[in-house]
Amino acid sequence: MRHGKKFNHLGRQTAHRKSMLANMACSLIEHKRINTTVAKAKALKQFVEPMITKSKADTTHNRRIVMSKLRQKDAVAELFRDVAPKIGDRPGGYTRIIKLGNRLGDNADMAMIELVDYNEIYTTAKPEKKTRRSRRGGSKSNTPAPAATETTASNEEE
Repeated sequence: MRHGKKFNHLGRQTAHRKSMLANMACSLIEHKRINTTVAKAKALKQFVEPMITKSKADTTHNRRIVMSKLRQKDAVAELFRDVAPKIGDRPGGYTRIIKLGNRLGDNADMAMIELVDYNEIYTTAKPEKKTRRSRRGGSKSNTPAPAATETTASNEEE
């Protein structure tokens, strides 16, 4: 029976699953996006997002916790040095899963998992809101009015 088993075991033994997720997380941190199956992407999202949350507070304790999960010094350093400052103001949801279709060899559902703040297509600066103007063409602040006040101010000085 499957009572109380909340996560996907991915058809692997515990040690193999942990090593695979750690390697995938290191690749995700290094390359900012990776292609994998949908099931592995969902499992990786549950694995990596708590570590990104830990990286927001750069303490020795948090570094040790993340290091015990990732097991690659370079990935931990990049996570705390580069990724954490970029996602510091985000309250969660650091990764995005985009489904890509089926793999040719075995027809497995493929997906791309990426760090949200590193995608330039979706995270461009938001355009400034344009003010609404009436169709009549007349705006409430006419341009001649400030010029008139400047001329009166210059006349008062003379």
